[in-house]
Amino acid sequence: MNVRQELYPNILISLTEAVNNAIRHGNNLDETKKVEIRLVKKQPNRLCLQVSDEGCGFNINEVKDPTTNENVFRIGGRGVFLIRELADEVHFLNNGSTVEMAFKIG
Repeated sequence: MNVRQELYPNILISLTEAVNNAIRHGNNLDETKKVEIRLVKKQPNRLCLQVSDEGCGFNINEVKDPTTNENVFRIGGRGVFLIRELADEVHFLNNGSTVEMAFKIG
């Protein structure tokens, strides 16, 4: 699988944000819980990554928009926003305990 070099930052930042969210919010920093990262082959010319935690998930509609006036100066709260901006497709599965990110590589 050949990935264009200019996509590396988008993939790295998205994956880092998803893993950080899984550790901090999904697993609540519980060292006994795991985070699983999977590379999923769904379509040619697409890199699809899934990050899952052992938490109960979350409602994506309750995530605050970090670009609004009341949230722009808040520390944190930009992970989901960044993932959505950098990936070509994002899906939240299993009540939000799995994030699936797809990147067009071809």
